[in-house]
This record gives sequence, structure tokens and C-alpha cells, in this order.
Amino acid sequence: METDGPAEDLEKHKDLLRRFVRAINEEDWRGLRNVLHPDFRRHSHAAGEAAIEEGEDLVQFFRAQRQVFPDGQETIQDILAEGDRVAVRHSFNGTQAGALGPFPASGKKLSSEYIAIYRIQDDRIAECWAEWDNLSALEQLGHSAVDPQ
Repeated sequence: METDGPAEDLEKHKDLLRRFVRAINEEDWRGLRNVLHPDFRRHSHAAGEAAIEEGEDLVQFFRAQRQVFPDGQETIQDILAEGDRVAVRHSFNGTQAGALGPFPASGKKLSSEYIAIYRIQDDRIAECWAEWDNLSALEQLGHSAVDPQ
């Protein structure tokens, strides 16, 4: 029985991330669930919340994001793979049509980049470390991170 070599594995890992982004953009929540490992976990200091502990929480995060940015689109700008890790420079573009936490809809466009490193296990995304610049995003949307009170 012939198995894929390391180069083929790296391409499969990158393709998995392309499917992940496509599922987000197309609101294919079943497809998103299918690319996530049952033990999925996301770490992020940028989110201002505890780590996402399971795949369903990530699906709900993206569903909520779609309510705020109904035209939001993710794009892979750069993708690199080594071993069981894939690093991606993502861009996100969308119009804030809904409340973002305490910040009301602004109708303004957001164009932002973020970096994420993904760990692949059993041909699925098992873990993610993602960081982005919330302050710049709030400024683009016309919001202040300083409490006005």
C-alpha cells in the first residue's frame, strides 16, 4: 500500500485550510464542522475571552461574526506548512451592519489582517493560535476602545 509522502501531506494540510476558509465564506457550517477535529481548541488573546474549547464554539463564533459583518469575506494571503502546522496570513473585509459587543453598527468597512497557526491531526484542524489587532479594527469602524464614561 502506497502512502503519501511529506510534500503531499503539506499540500493536503494547506488544502484543508483553504476548505476551512471557503466554508466560512459560504456559511457552510456543516462543512466547517467537518474540517474541525473533535478535540478542536482555539487560543487567542485578541478575542478578549477564554479560549474556544471545542469546534462547535468556533462555528458559533463565525455565525455571530456573520451577523455583525454579513458581507464579511476571509482571504488567505499567505500559507506555509511544515510538519503538522500550517501558518496563514488571513485578510478579512466586511461592513459592520450589526452591534460588535458594546459598539453599535457603524455601516463602515473593515479591512484587517490576522495571523493564525493551525495544528493538523487526523486530517482535521485540531488546534489554532490566532492573533489580530482589535484597536485598529475599532478605529476603522469609528469606535473608540476608551470607555467614554
